[in-house]
Amino acid sequence: MPHEQAPSRSLPLAGATNFRDLGGYIGHGGRAVKWRRIFRSDHLAGLTAEDQALLAGLGVTRAVDFRGQAESAAYAYALPGVAYHPLAIEPTVVQRALELQRTGHRITAQDAVGLMQETYRGFVHDNAPRFAELFRLLLASDTPTVFHCTAGKDRTGFAAALILLTLGVPRDEVMHDYLLTNSLYQRPAGMASHAPEEVLAVLWRVQQEFLDAALHGVDHDYGGVQAYLQDVLGVDAAAQKHLAGLYLQPAVG
Repeated sequence: MPHEQAPSRSLPLAGATNFRDLGGYIGHGGRAVKWRRIFRSDHLAGLTAEDQALLAGLGVTRAVDFRGQAESAAYAYALPGVAYHPLAIEPTVVQRALELQRTGHRITAQDAVGLMQETYRGFVHDNAPRFAELFRLLLASDTPTVFHCTAGKDRTGFAAALILLTLGVPRDEVMHDYLLTNSLYQRPAGMASHAPEEVLAVLWRVQQEFLDAALHGVDHDYGGVQAYLQDVLGVDAAAQKHLAGLYLQPAVG
């Protein structure tokens, strides 16, 4: 029996390199995540008029911005017909790296991995209210939504993982989606830094160890994804069922 051609996961925008669809992954009951409902991206301040038209054609009318205040102020945007929801998560890796440098410590790639893991553990513990608000928005309606940070890889990556796990997508598939950033995201030109290239290669990419650090925190500190969703994010069983109804394809038969 012939299968319909799946929509493209990565969308070819001129002003963003990591804009992609969370659709198509198989969740609860063998039901696929609906295409063209939930998108993840790097920041949207560089979108061209053609890019904006493409988003309008997709029906995107809601943007969730996880960038910190200085980041969003430096690269602000407003998209016609798109409601803007800032859920600021301040970046901490660069700040901690600078603190290390100020103490005379030469940062290694291993240091950078440790800093990234610490950041991801912070998402779980310190930034839960922002992720809870993302779920509230997604539960309010299934209007096509894009959420993003600066590079669309860390804050965005953890948010995407939470959504997919809540919809029943297996962890190996969630990790696969997370790691797609490494084949899509292009570090912007002119991002000069005194840090060695092997350190920048850690900070501007994603590694399984980063997301694993967050998920280990969810499992070890809260008793797993279900308990974290219910006890910390306020997404109880009824809300999870509602989310599945909004974002998973109907059961066949």
